[in-house]
Amino acid sequence: MSAYRTLDALDAKGRTVLLRVDLNVPMKDGKVTDATRIERAAPTILALRKKGAKVVVLSHFGRPKGERVAEMSLAPVAAPLAQALGDVSVAFADDCVGAPAETAVAAMSDGDVLLLENLRFHKGEEKNEAEFTKALAKLGDIYVNDAFATAHRAHASTEGLAHHLPAYAGLLMQAELEALGNALESPKRPVAAVVGGAKVSTKLDLLGNLLPKVDYLIIGGGMANTFLFAQGHEVGKSLAERDLADTARKIIAKAEQEGCTICLQTDCVVAAEFAANAPSEVVPVTAVPDDKMILDAGPESVAAFAEILKDSETLVWNGPLGAFEIAPFDAGTVALARTAAELTDQGALLSVAGGGDTVAALVHAGVADRFSYVSTAGGAFLEWLEGKTLPGVAALMTDR
Repeated sequence: MSAYRTLDALDAKGRTVLLRVDLNVPMKDGKVTDATRIERAAPTILALRKKGAKVVVLSHFGRPKGERVAEMSLAPVAAPLAQALGDVSVAFADDCVGAPAETAVAAMSDGDVLLLENLRFHKGEEKNEAEFTKALAKLGDIYVNDAFATAHRAHASTEGLAHHLPAYAGLLMQAELEALGNALESPKRPVAAVVGGAKVSTKLDLLGNLLPKVDYLIIGGGMANTFLFAQGHEVGKSLAERDLADTARKIIAKAEQEGCTICLQTDCVVAAEFAANAPSEVVPVTAVPDDKMILDAGPESVAAFAEILKDSETLVWNGPLGAFEIAPFDAGTVALARTAAELTDQGALLSVAGGGDTVAALVHAGVADRFSYVSTAGGAFLEWLEGKTLPGVAALMTDR
């Protein structure tokens, strides 16, 4: 990965720092219901305060489509942000550009924190319009991006500002880039990847990028059913993209060329319906009943996958092995996640995971805090896995 400037190199005393973070948090009735993203933004804000900066916090919230929508104001986030900072006072400006923002910034002293209103109340944010970007840039002296979750979007606050002000990566952005670099760009081998999800069609780019980079590719979820069908197995009523059988066979052939071992389940948990505590049984993948569906990897398969993790030094995980949302079809995902956590605890495995379902599955298994790094970036994490250039990251690179 190319070089980027970090906060270590930043002399911020007396300077105004425009800090892009991700405060797009769940909210109900004007109250934040999950402060995780706010808490993750706090260390960089505190570090900048310690350096004597005036910290101007920028974020989007929801999808107001360039209009001012009262329910999508960032005002209710100011108090939880102050709490996450250890009860540091957080001022709020009623707009992110123009007189309200300029007046609020002008009133700041060193160490102050100011939260500006939702960037997406202006169409210029998502369109990365030059005039809007200039209006933002005039508010500060330095730009720090700490929002990896939005780095796959070339918006004014994620990409445009880096062309107007000296640009740095925040602590969360730095941690994310280091974790991802260690996982795929310069990993300790062998490297294993767990890739699950409902459809192969949504993960073709991801699979294509991973095959040359990993030694073992464990495929789970509905995707595995498509591969099993491609290998000539009947999968009953299981979710499977039968029309992609040729594609699956090509992926298997490419994996062989790249020296990557594709790992599929040999036994599976089947049921007649997808419902909580539905009657289920474990069968070989060669004997799936016509009237039943595969909803999880079987215990024999999970044990084999666990042995692969024990043989690996690096793990990248995206997607569950089965329908983890409902018992008993969560057993395979939970068991393998706990194996990965134990190996990580022992220092035997670098484990990096991300993607919405993945984070939820690891939380469900009780191990989200025991992986080396769990990315909450969603789309940005997926695009990185697919090998795509993230505009918000590229804009920070010192060789651009």
